[in-house]
Amino acid sequence: MSLKRALGATTALAICAAGTAAFADAHSATITIATVNNGDMVRMQGYTDQFTAETGIAVEWVTLEENVLRQRVTTDITTNGGQFDIMTIGMYEAPIWGSNGWLVPLDGLSEEYNADDILPAMRGGLSHDGTLYAAPFYGESSMVMYRTDLMEAAGLEMPDAPTWEFIREAAAAMTDRENDINGICLRGKPGWGEGGAFITAMSNSFGARWFDMDWQAQFDTQPWLDTLTFYNDMMQESGPSGFATNGFTENLNLFNQGLCGMWIDATVAASFVTNPDDSTVADSVGFALAPDNGLGVRSNWLWAWALAVPAGTQQQAEAIQFIEWATGTGYIELVAENEGWANVPPGARTSLYENPNYIEVPFAQMTLDSILSADPNNSTVEESPYVGIQFAAIPEFAGIATEVSQEFSAFYAGQQTVEEALANAQAITNEAMEAAGYQ
Repeated sequence: MSLKRALGATTALAICAAGTAAFADAHSATITIATVNNGDMVRMQGYTDQFTAETGIAVEWVTLEENVLRQRVTTDITTNGGQFDIMTIGMYEAPIWGSNGWLVPLDGLSEEYNADDILPAMRGGLSHDGTLYAAPFYGESSMVMYRTDLMEAAGLEMPDAPTWEFIREAAAAMTDRENDINGICLRGKPGWGEGGAFITAMSNSFGARWFDMDWQAQFDTQPWLDTLTFYNDMMQESGPSGFATNGFTENLNLFNQGLCGMWIDATVAASFVTNPDDSTVADSVGFALAPDNGLGVRSNWLWAWALAVPAGTQQQAEAIQFIEWATGTGYIELVAENEGWANVPPGARTSLYENPNYIEVPFAQMTLDSILSADPNNSTVEESPYVGIQFAAIPEFAGIATEVSQEFSAFYAGQQTVEEALANAQAITNEAMEAAGYQ
């Protein structure tokens, strides 16, 4: 199923909601799953009927934009709302919610499921005190995806591990305003998981950090000024208009239409930009590690979209049965059989990268190298008190980072200066941290 057809299927699912409910009545149980509207999650919905046929368990989907999903599932779990039997969450939520007792521990998965096959980086990020609280549907880091034809025309050669200065130079060289070619496309959209995640990962490579060891905000430091200035200058030179409101989906569409020379984003996007059903430039895409500044820390992140069971569900057994089906090796083989190995969910299982069919996929090794180079326990140049690369794994971070990302986006849009954006970020963060008792 192509991304276009998959997204069409989402609409069809919404239109047929009443029919789905009637279908569910004929089955022994129905589980409700909240998920994000990205291509891999939408693709999974296309195979749900097979799960229902095998188990008799019907599935109702609630598919949401990333920022909306985070708001809905956070509200539901903190109020014990009980709207969902499975929630799609990530490495930020899983250990925090698990430690609060809000999630069902996944320590009783079947031997056939082989939980030991989950990549250690993913298992560690989705666990608390050694207990797994969410099973990864796919795992990702971030990397450079670039047009090989435009790079060649510019007379440049992409290194396997580029610097930010090279990326800026290449972006300027590939920009062609007369033909709407943007040298580089990056996230600027407000939201801690959208533009906030990108700029935080980028800032690590510039020597910035969110907090010092006393939990004091660090937005009044030179590395943060350097990060935002470099980002904005490069995007003004070579980025698309309106980049301050572009997130993952908007940039994916631009790249697939042939309007971006480079895109630095989630490794999971590689299967879409190289799929000729989705991308007009599928045969001319190369890959490289996320850039650095020679300070010993690259700008790639580590993330997994994972499935978790809220502790209040009345359908615990059925929910776990679905999780084993959707995140097991059988589902990977199902997708490979129908859509090819390049389209299977990546980055979750060790065995995938030992499979001779998969290691021939052009982006497989760069994806694995990016994942293995990301270290959530040592993500900053200077010592920091938190775990996480594109986030700090504390409950207060999501709210703070959402507000901070709004200040940054206002700067990108020309609504305030960089000094004003950073001063506002400093005040917002310190006020929230003091109220929470960290200071």
